[in-house]
Amino acid sequence: MSDIVLVASIAALFGLLIGSFLNVCIFRLPRDLSVVHPRSFCIACEKQIAWYDNMPVLSYLILGAKCRNCAAPVSWRYPAVELITGLLFFASVMRFGATPDAIKLCIFCALIVGLTFMDFEERILADEFTVGGMIFGFLLSFFVPMPTFIGHFILPSSWRESFLSLGEALLGGLLPAFVLWGIGELYYRLRGREGLGFGDVKMIAMIGAFYGLQGSLLTLILGSLAGSVLGLLFIALSKKDATTYELPFGSFLGVAALIPPFFYVEASSGIVVPW
Repeated sequence: MSDIVLVASIAALFGLLIGSFLNVCIFRLPRDLSVVHPRSFCIACEKQIAWYDNMPVLSYLILGAKCRNCAAPVSWRYPAVELITGLLFFASVMRFGATPDAIKLCIFCALIVGLTFMDFEERILADEFTVGGMIFGFLLSFFVPMPTFIGHFILPSSWRESFLSLGEALLGGLLPAFVLWGIGELYYRLRGREGLGFGDVKMIAMIGAFYGLQGSLLTLILGSLAGSVLGLLFIALSKKDATTYELPFGSFLGVAALIPPFFYVEASSGIVVPW
């Protein structure tokens, strides 16, 4: 086994643990519950879960997707979040090696996984992940510089690389968020009802803080296309009322946001934004 595969495997194990914590956040944050206290408990019988029944993925399989105490079924979401997070951590290290860029991407992936499942289940995008993630993304951009693409043509070239990176993050976070907010406001004025939650606006700002302007715009386009095509298809197949059904747009943004950092062409080609 090569060194990079070994490091990536360790990152995957760490990702499984982070995924377990994300499951706590996905359930508790929309309900304004503490993610620290009490310890993990069964949502059916409310009994605390022993540490040996709380091992990522493994406990779910051993217990047959049921609570040991009351035999209530355990949602598929729990092992899915853990496994997806572990795989993304593995892929991040394989993509960028044992570097600060890989750590930054792992943090970003954890935020995206949490928000994607949170919006899918509860139609809520917690500020702890959107606003907190956005601030963290701005800070990371200063210490882990991103390539300055569109920002390079707007910001003074005499600036240090770290300041150019922060400027790119600010542009990527604030400009697409303002555009998305404007679309939502226009829809509200034309239709008289909310068509886009403010949580989606804060989520695209968080994505831009990590990605920069080109990456956040790409995510917004891909997410909008996926939401339009797949969302309308789901509404048609499930026979829901298209005028009242609330699509989890944040979930579509989340899936779209995971595409650019793992599938990109070098910047010199001018095709797709790299991480």
